[in-house]
Amino acid sequence: MLRSYIRLAMFALGLLVAVQVPGFIHDYQLRVDAHRVEAGKALDGFRETATRFFDGDLNALLAHYRGSADPVFQRDADSVEVLIRRAKLFDTEWKVLQAPWYARAWHILLRPNNELLQETLDKYDYRLTLTPESIAWGLCGGLLAAWTGEMLLLLAGALAGLGGYRRAARRHWG
Repeated sequence: MLRSYIRLAMFALGLLVAVQVPGFIHDYQLRVDAHRVEAGKALDGFRETATRFFDGDLNALLAHYRGSADPVFQRDADSVEVLIRRAKLFDTEWKVLQAPWYARAWHILLRPNNELLQETLDKYDYRLTLTPESIAWGLCGGLLAAWTGEMLLLLAGALAGLGGYRRAARRHWG
């Protein structure tokens, strides 16, 4: 009986944790998109200048700034370079997040942008959104947690010599 309650508690815990995954992924995507748009807006003036004088090539504009004898332009080159790198970074991250749900989850689990991940964690509020996706995540997480808990209990019982396997097998199989 205790094992049943532990299994049920493990299922509930897994369900509550896993149901958060789609909401967290969505918040991360929103954060990436917001930073991508903001980085693009920060570059708009430089893009306009690059279009006017360098056929739209921001790297040529950057090289021009770096090659200038004016120390102000040389100093601004560092700022422009940072803006270009951040815009590319957020654009790449946004493109990765246009993949199917499992690829997005895998990316955020293994290779997220650490700055954006930390921002998302800091601002994330735990909520229960009952969409088909979150229900599926919750059920899978609950079943996985219940199964893992069951296997750990059986293993611990077997190592401690408490396994009543034969008795249970006779009860279930005749």
